[in-house]
Amino acid sequence: MPPSGQMTASELDELLREGKLAGTWVLDASRSEVRLLSKTMWGLVSVKGVFGRIEGSGTVSPAGEASGTITVASESIDTKMKRRDEHLRSADFFDAANHPSIIFTADQVRPSGKGVTVTGSLTVRGRTRPMSFDAQASSVDGSEVSLDGEVQVDRTDFGLTWNQMGMAGVNNTITVHAVFTRQ
Repeated sequence: MPPSGQMTASELDELLREGKLAGTWVLDASRSEVRLLSKTMWGLVSVKGVFGRIEGSGTVSPAGEASGTITVASESIDTKMKRRDEHLRSADFFDAANHPSIIFTADQVRPSGKGVTVTGSLTVRGRTRPMSFDAQASSVDGSEVSLDGEVQVDRTDFGLTWNQMGMAGVNNTITVHAVFTRQ
């Protein structure tokens, strides 16, 4: 496997089976990113945003069972438009004053297809929904693991129902680049 290279499911399965990834892992927030893409104006305009504050950790057991959590500060959304960001932080959307965190809890990360399947739950505005998505895994000398995935989310599942004149799309794409380092 080349350094910094994308791992196949079989390469990752071997590392997990041999216990080479066992231990505690911490998200490197300076090199990780959670992005949001939403369509507005009846699907004609893409709104892109990035969350500025994220943290997380994970564990891999000697038997190769992986789990973890990524927490995003809901008020840290930045779409490069102050007025829109304030509206997204309001009770119409994230309600950041009452729900400061968006949390994804991974109950299982297992090799599949060309990468991994991540299974867990997403909590937004106090509502938790099950979620599963595919991701690509990369590793550097067993001391760093990156996961790159994309998730489709219907925001109404989490109580984000504001939609003046039906202009805002309800289907959103969340893109995650998570870099974990061994502790």
